[in-house]
Amino acid sequence: MMRPILALALLGAVPVTGAIAQTPYTVVASGLEGPRGLTFGPDGNLYVAEAGLGGPNSTVGQCEQAAVVGPYHGGPTARISMIRPDGTRTTVVDQLPSGQTSLPTGDTIGVADIVFLHGELYALLAGGGCSHGNPDTPASVIKVDRTNGTWQIVADLSQFVMMHPVAHPPDDLEPDETFYSMTPFRNDLYAVGPNHGQVLEVALDGTVRRLIDISASEGHIVPTAIVFHGGTFHVGNLNTFPIVAGSSQVLDISRKGKILNTSHGFTTITGLRYHHDRLYALELSAAAGNPAPGAGKIVRLDEETGDVTDVVTGLSLPTAMTFGPDGDLYVSNLGAVSGSAGEIVRISFNLIKK
Repeated sequence: MMRPILALALLGAVPVTGAIAQTPYTVVASGLEGPRGLTFGPDGNLYVAEAGLGGPNSTVGQCEQAAVVGPYHGGPTARISMIRPDGTRTTVVDQLPSGQTSLPTGDTIGVADIVFLHGELYALLAGGGCSHGNPDTPASVIKVDRTNGTWQIVADLSQFVMMHPVAHPPDDLEPDETFYSMTPFRNDLYAVGPNHGQVLEVALDGTVRRLIDISASEGHIVPTAIVFHGGTFHVGNLNTFPIVAGSSQVLDISRKGKILNTSHGFTTITGLRYHHDRLYALELSAAAGNPAPGAGKIVRLDEETGDVTDVVTGLSLPTAMTFGPDGDLYVSNLGAVSGSAGEIVRISFNLIKK
């Protein structure tokens, strides 16, 4: 069974020209290099994590390499961008670690997600680590100074995952993990590791602990997306490839790391958001088989009945979403395509609120 690397194996091989959106959307920014997590800042601007383009660096012979998709080639090509309301893009910080696999598709990982906590910007670096071709910067949580584009490591996640193996590591092990998403709660940050299958709690003083080892009870389900709502963490999974429609789920996890409930009927989840106390899930590709352009969508969960309903269709390989201060949905579209084809699209909430 093919596995996704945070990574999202095979995605770069999918032709994206001619894809037609069935739900109308507006492109607010284009030319992005693997857009992933996105969020609005206290200044009202949209901030976007970008995976980058990898680089020429190889660490073969220096450390354990990633199975199946390795070796990676790394370089400082990942960045965080700010998108103003008029669509103008400016770089907040660049030269962050990016890694590119040896797959023909050239999948990349770099800055996976960004969040604001107490007005400060924090980023999740998935492209860091020796196995990703970036031995000088580990997979980590960093704090970014938006005024001058500098940053500092808050927590070394590479070190943690290597010293604390999960109960059931996958055959396609990534030594430095392939971290995907992060959410704040109170004074801590919670990061999801899809390859090892876990959620880590990161304190602002750099302390790291495991909230839950999902692999222990669920096996290799590739958890990707996380959101906190109603006193509970909600974690969605991508699952392995080829895609089986309806095989993904959302786990409700307590603050003590216990699975409380499971909602079924999702496919390839890459994002979760609550809006007006309703859960929305972003799906990379809802069609069976390999990821396909135009097959991405957003669905809504009815928590009383468990029904999952389509609210947005026709997206192409979307990787993250957020609600804006205007109430509309913003999506990293073509986010799993290598190069600079990525875009941010806006979808009016009036089209999906029913």
